[in-house]
Amino acid sequence: IYINDMYKKYQDCGDLEETLMAACDFMERAYEQAPVVDVDSIMRDANEKIVFQLINTEQNKTFLEQVPHREFQDLSIVYKVIISSDKDAVQSSKITNEFAKRLGMSEEQLFKCAAENTRRIFPPVVRSMNDIMREMFARDGMPQEIADMMIAEIPPEQTMWVISNEKGINGAASMLYENELHELAESLESDLYILPSSVHEVIAVSSDMGSPEMLAQMVVEVNMQEVSLDERLSNQVYHYDKDLRKLTLATDTPNKRLDGIVAEPPLVYDAKEKSR
Repeated sequence: IYINDMYKKYQDCGDLEETLMAACDFMERAYEQAPVVDVDSIMRDANEKIVFQLINTEQNKTFLEQVPHREFQDLSIVYKVIISSDKDAVQSSKITNEFAKRLGMSEEQLFKCAAENTRRIFPPVVRSMNDIMREMFARDGMPQEIADMMIAEIPPEQTMWVISNEKGINGAASMLYENELHELAESLESDLYILPSSVHEVIAVSSDMGSPEMLAQMVVEVNMQEVSLDERLSNQVYHYDKDLRKLTLATDTPNKRLDGIVAEPPLVYDAKEKSR
């Protein structure tokens, strides 16, 4: 159950009890329809079903002690094995240190499998926010000519691009595929700033759109006001260099954690202090 879906349901009906009952019904149906997990089959076919996702490192320190992972800027790449997948949902199991040991796979092997499988199972998608808005307006019954007029008022250099995957689940991992970033940067003839919208998607904009610090402030505000804690990815902004074909951190805001708590600075051992 996603909290955003529950909130939308509550907005639609305005009845908390009805919203909770709908959530209960969903859980009951999911339990009844859940496939029987064949552990032997999972172990046997794991190489074809291992995928990765991105999570925030600072926010998940305890969890990361339990799972194989690798760091990527202020994020960490972790691994799951897909149990079942359809157009509405994905059932998966996280790969813990113990699970990886049973599979007989190192983190390097997990990453190699996941890099291939994730692209195949969850193909990356880059879409203009303008196109997404047109679809939303059409669903709401807005005449196309009015929608086109509204979107035409957005300056081309301020166009946003949503990077995710075909299912829109844990799609932020698509930013790990450099080819997609490079093709977009080439089409815009500029470097990119990448804004972490959630664990499910990131937003790319031309580096001409504004300063990374200004964009990071926007990311923080959206995270705190619109995104549930378990779906927040980062408070930072990333820079993609079109010529170097490299993604790096563009900001270093103090609020590394995603729950509003400023992370404690690392303790630096000072030999001079000890000698006093």
